[in-house]
Amino acid sequence: MPKVLISDELSPAAIEIFKARGLEVDFKPGLRKEELIAIIDQYDGLAVRSNTKATAEIIVAAKNLKVIGRAGIGVDNIDIPAATQRGIVVMNTPFGNSITTAEHAIALMFAAARQIAEANASTQAGKWEKNRFMGRELYAKTLGLIGCGNIGGIVADRALGLKMKVIAYDPFLSPERALAIGVEKVELGDLLARADVISLHVPMTEKTRNVLSRENLAKTKKGLILVNAARGGLVDEAALRDLLENGHISAAAFDVFTVEPAKDNPLFGAPNFIATPHLGASTNEAQENVALQVAEQMSDYLISGAVTNALNMPSITAEEAPRLKPFAALAEKLGAFAGQIADEGLEEVAIEYEGEVAKLNMKPLTATALAGLLRPLLQDVNVVSAPALLKERGVPLTESTREGSPIYESLIRIRVKTGGKWRTIAGTVIAGAPKIAEVKSMHLEAPFHPVMLFINNSDKPGFIGALGTLLGDARINIATFHLGREGEGADAIALVGVDQIVPDDVVAQIKALPQVRYVKVLRF
Repeated sequence: MPKVLISDELSPAAIEIFKARGLEVDFKPGLRKEELIAIIDQYDGLAVRSNTKATAEIIVAAKNLKVIGRAGIGVDNIDIPAATQRGIVVMNTPFGNSITTAEHAIALMFAAARQIAEANASTQAGKWEKNRFMGRELYAKTLGLIGCGNIGGIVADRALGLKMKVIAYDPFLSPERALAIGVEKVELGDLLARADVISLHVPMTEKTRNVLSRENLAKTKKGLILVNAARGGLVDEAALRDLLENGHISAAAFDVFTVEPAKDNPLFGAPNFIATPHLGASTNEAQENVALQVAEQMSDYLISGAVTNALNMPSITAEEAPRLKPFAALAEKLGAFAGQIADEGLEEVAIEYEGEVAKLNMKPLTATALAGLLRPLLQDVNVVSAPALLKERGVPLTESTREGSPIYESLIRIRVKTGGKWRTIAGTVIAGAPKIAEVKSMHLEAPFHPVMLFINNSDKPGFIGALGTLLGDARINIATFHLGREGEGADAIALVGVDQIVPDDVVAQIKALPQVRYVKVLRF
């Protein structure tokens, strides 16, 4: 029975979901780092919020961990590269707190436009400074969104309801999506020049770090209102302070900071600046939603292999998993075949999908094929770590699809370049079982066997008899025997399933046969 540790405060409903799905669960919030390291090897899953720091040290100690689930969107507290290297899926719940975060951005926008925080403090201090606090309407103003994904799209929808004009800078926003949600897609420079209000809705990456640098802030429209409820580090805080003090930016409202908890910050005490302590996801509804979602996602993965909202692995729905399963088994075995004949290392990899399989979710199939491919070379590899390991080693990967397959309903072909030459293996699924369908572009139909001899030979008389005699003399039983050839007397292959391990001296005798060009013992 899979076992899950919840190491942060999480809704009791999450615990009930884990239990109802048949998982064992321990609720231990507030563990110190040393305490977590001491027990983490007992668990298959780790559910966290933001307090637990899933560092590389903890991940190395997590010998049996298969999944880390973050109840929320931000994963700054999880070492994703370390988890990927160890083959641990990292999931988040990007949609559970979307409405809450978007509403907070809108609230900050209003608060900045109407100086609500300062007016509140003044009024409760017994002052009645009605003439001091002159606000601005948001009606008919231009809102510039930096990032227009899920949360940005919700902010856009609310802003359009306020009769604002919405423009968005987002390289991943398609023109069709922009049209559908009623925003104008623009370049960053255009947004900086036109926006009356800017709201940030991007993750923190090397590309987005300091997206509002001192230089870019100086390009903004005078009187700008700036809102950041996304991530700290997106804005040059010292530069923003200067622009608030000289009046170029009229107001700013931040929920996030470069260093958190923000005990001290260049923006604190700046004129017309509002700060909240990372409250974007802090509503009862959002916390309940993300807790339920992370429990469902982790349970699905541990029970059925379905992957949802993973940050280091392609998603697989519960509906897709049964359809993908036989092709995943095929991809893994084809990869293992290709990896075992890549005698001079990997220089390039190409994976081709033909027929019905090309209509499926191919990303997990590619990851599975790469795991099979790399395992003979690197040993400790799985579907999570394989794509990253291939990329880390600088091996180019190409994927291609073809609507039809000349012979089979579906075909997967793996080509590996090793020693400057391409080697090819292809297979299909017949009656739910993976089969070899092609080797070196020669057609044959062979099942995978736990131990197989792959022999490349010239098609000349005497080979089959000599091979059978050698194996018989060595007391090695032949389970399956399949042949393929280019033509009479030309290049040929033999795939021989055997019931015993073939000793090195027998392999050497097979290599010595005059017809044999190459021989390899394969294990599946």
